[in-house]
Amino acid sequence: MVALLRTGTRPWVEYAELVEERGSVAAVLEQELARPPTPAGQATLFSDRPDVSGPAVRATPHPAELLDQASADLDRWDAAGMRLVTVLEPAYPENLRAVHDRPPMVFVAGRLTPADARAVAVVGARKATHAGTEQAHAIAEHLVDSGYAVVSGLAAGIDTAAHTGALDRGGRTVAVIGTGLARSYPPQNEALQRRVASECAVVSQFWPDSPPTRRSFPMRNAVMSGITLATVVVEASDTSGARMQARLARAQGRPVFLLASLVERQQWAREYAGRPGSHVVRSPDEITTVVERLTSPGSLVA
Repeated sequence: MVALLRTGTRPWVEYAELVEERGSVAAVLEQELARPPTPAGQATLFSDRPDVSGPAVRATPHPAELLDQASADLDRWDAAGMRLVTVLEPAYPENLRAVHDRPPMVFVAGRLTPADARAVAVVGARKATHAGTEQAHAIAEHLVDSGYAVVSGLAAGIDTAAHTGALDRGGRTVAVIGTGLARSYPPQNEALQRRVASECAVVSQFWPDSPPTRRSFPMRNAVMSGITLATVVVEASDTSGARMQARLARAQGRPVFLLASLVERQQWAREYAGRPGSHVVRSPDEITTVVERLTSPGSLVA
């Protein structure tokens, strides 16, 4: 998969579909190497950069060189505690596999468990109010007590409170980050990232050394909503990544929970509140009641 993604010029979601369709990465790689090289001056769609764009020209490399480099990289990443999981592997997150915009691979630090499929994302503003962080912490505690894993983005503010609430309760929390696993963003959450990786799991769809970019965080939000059963938005402005995640979750067929306090303060939240798949809640138990109903056998929600 590493060799394929470094060679190809298609959007990565297309490779996830092709690999699943063919049942083999090697078959898709062979097809890509047979395609005409990218013309000089034409931007390739993917590179080693986290924003997966760049002006590099694609030459036609020798397959053996590609595979040798990929093998060396996999050994190096594995030695650093970063495991690559492709869409063909059973360990690929169950919920994420079901969405249309799944990435063809993710890197995992720590360990994902089958129980992590029973997960809810808790997201919100980086510059959160004290009340907002308390709400996020309480929601995370309730989710853990109800047998759910808590997923968030390891950002400052609401994300930090959500991860901390789950850990304080002795539960599972998964961080989906907008950089490679070898980096920490924001820097002040480096210790929290190490703790989550040590006790639970940190997930990234980007090459391990990728820095944060404006494009990487929206991509992260799509994976965060896809890896969970539902998304809870605690606090978020109209330009927040949490608002974007609410939109992405609805597009993936996943329910979105908006706190009543958020709906009272934000026009975008009031607009979302009236749309199918959105639920306005005032207490954590309302979240789990609806999730249980929507994810019961026979439901269309993953």
